[in-house]
Amino acid sequence: MLVTKGITKSFGDLQILKGIDLEITDGEIVSIVGSSGAGKTTLLQILGTLDRPDDGELIVDGINPFSLSEKQLAKFRNTSLGFIFQFHQLLPEFDAIENIQLPALIKGTSMHQSKKDATRLLSILGLEDRAHHKPNELSGGEQQRIAVARSLINNPKVIFADEPSGNLDSKNSTELHQLFFDLRDEFKQSFVIVTHNEELANMTDRKLTMSDGLIV
Repeated sequence: MLVTKGITKSFGDLQILKGIDLEITDGEIVSIVGSSGAGKTTLLQILGTLDRPDDGELIVDGINPFSLSEKQLAKFRNTSLGFIFQFHQLLPEFDAIENIQLPALIKGTSMHQSKKDATRLLSILGLEDRAHHKPNELSGGEQQRIAVARSLINNPKVIFADEPSGNLDSKNSTELHQLFFDLRDEFKQSFVIVTHNEELANMTDRKLTMSDGLIV
């Protein structure tokens, strides 16, 4: 599903990634742990095509995304990848269902179909009654579930999560962690999760530890 070979990345004279080789299979949930500054978020951004490596190769579902034009890459990112961030990144002027619909509308899905798909995801996540609430009317846990639904709307191949429970209390964190596994069983996506949460990391199919720009 996802393969990297020799990924490196530097910012000025500081080398952050020093040659990352990685393989993630279909339907696998992988956590990446390590101390701050180890390169976890930089790696996640490259895997998610939000940043480019200095050297090395990334293949996602048989495609080298960095060989695409910027327009093709944006389309690939929209249709094949999903993202969950620590602070939700929901648009405050839109309600829950509209936030979920956005990636589908960008893809070109009709308003009717995108609303139908978003409603189904809300139902799966138990948030049907929150569909028309704006982010400031939702709890932190509800906002994160809306962000999860948004990441799923285009049925991506792989979902990247950066500290997804870092802004949640222990109860909501536990529920979100279990949700990832329930969703994997339902939708068959791969998940790559950067986390400092040992409970979540130990639940995943494979835990990778980064230190000093390498997977150890």
